[in-house]
Amino acid sequence: ERGRTDTITNPQVIIEVLSKSTQDYNRGDKFKFYRSLNSFEEYILIDQYGYYIEQFHKRGDHWAFRDYHHQEAILTLFSLDFQISLTDLYQRVDFTAIEVS
Repeated sequence: ERGRTDTITNPQVIIEVLSKSTQDYNRGDKFKFYRSLNSFEEYILIDQYGYYIEQFHKRGDHWAFRDYHHQEAILTLFSLDFQISLTDLYQRVDFTAIEVS
């Protein structure tokens, strides 16, 4: 759409917070589209209902997968010099206040 300011071209990393209604689309058709972008190297999916992150990163002509599911785990990005613990990432999240349907 013309005049939009929320669109980034040539992303290297895309990070998304999953919801129950979008998680299948994000893992499927959306990821398939993202993989068609030449600059795209890493996809991070963050679960909002518990300590769980899925990481996909491009390795040559295929994609590697790694998941993190412990509060003490450290998410390390392959395409950038960046690390963060799940404790820090989820610091202000109150899982008891989240309604899971």
